[in-house]
Amino acid sequence: MAKHFKISLGMRDLAELQKLHSSKWLRYPGDVLPMHVAEMDFEVDPGVRAMLTEMVANSDLGYLGPIPEAAEAFVGFAQRHWGWTPDAAQVRMTTDVGVGVVEVIRALSKTGDKVIVTSPVYHSFYMWLDELKLTIVDVPLLPEDNEWILDLAGIEAQFAAGARFILLSSPHNPVGRIHTLAELTAIAELSNKYNAYVVVDEIWAPLVFGEQKFVPYLSIPAAQRRGIVVTSSSKAFSLAGLKAAIIVTQNQEMFEELNAMPEANHWRASLLGGFAMAKCFNDGDKWLAETMAKLDHNRKLVKELLAKYLPAAKYVIPESTYLAWIDVSCLGLGDSASDLLIENNKVAFNPGTEFGDQFGAYIRLNFATSPEIIEEGIKRLAS
Repeated sequence: MAKHFKISLGMRDLAELQKLHSSKWLRYPGDVLPMHVAEMDFEVDPGVRAMLTEMVANSDLGYLGPIPEAAEAFVGFAQRHWGWTPDAAQVRMTTDVGVGVVEVIRALSKTGDKVIVTSPVYHSFYMWLDELKLTIVDVPLLPEDNEWILDLAGIEAQFAAGARFILLSSPHNPVGRIHTLAELTAIAELSNKYNAYVVVDEIWAPLVFGEQKFVPYLSIPAAQRRGIVVTSSSKAFSLAGLKAAIIVTQNQEMFEELNAMPEANHWRASLLGGFAMAKCFNDGDKWLAETMAKLDHNRKLVKELLAKYLPAAKYVIPESTYLAWIDVSCLGLGDSASDLLIENNKVAFNPGTEFGDQFGAYIRLNFATSPEIIEEGIKRLAS
């Protein structure tokens, strides 16, 4: 793959991307094509860049104070995109989704409490729960009819056995599925029945493809007493390094329970990140629509390229996210697939075992990049 070829869809060329400072571009040697970290290669919304440039030019780089703009912008975004009106007074700032989830569960738990996860699931969930010294109880998703669905019977069994929390990824990373209203309502009813908390990472919610309908967990009445959502503009608008997210509740009693979180939770968020989030949620719809058109093209392109270069691989086009969850058991590489591909084929994917020990046959591919890079990555995989 030539290092300086020009890539399409208004993107930077590979030589420009290789000059970036993020983990995606610095973790591996320059000859390894990185398709692992969940960040986009697209340029950030020009309106956000202009706002950040103005703040820096004005030396407006202090601590984050009151920022009602973020809550108001999120409410407007939820109304426009999902037909849901959150309570702006119950939106709190936090550093990022990971810190938000940790602080929420820390405030509500005690050492050793059981937390349900639904593998294959975002690998940081395991790290966050280990930090809290909690007991992870895995209730894997059920692969049925080319879909990964929640095992509601298994979840109820674990609630009945004493699990006090479930940590959900919605939409689901890495499989890209959107949990249905029926599934989420069932989770809410089970949480009420067993007096358990539901903490939902909804960071991928803006990245839903047109034919699909995302259901905000807290838009379900039964979910509001025991439910907490943590989300951000950072994934949808590629702003992870700015460090800002929100914690959302929809019940005053639940909101007050979270007063046990440290006051510093707010102050650890970034001034630039907070105002960039407000800008995205207020004014980012046009950029987001253009980005979703690129991602829609790319999610289908992955299917076409796998059929061309590696037809034995198994991949279901995702309903959300920019992540491809691919069964590469046909390669016979076992749990070492990712390491071998980096060493021998100079391409980096997330190994399936990051998302659950039993998923060594899978890799996760980030398709938020150019068609040329996607094709080169799949060619390296197939070789």
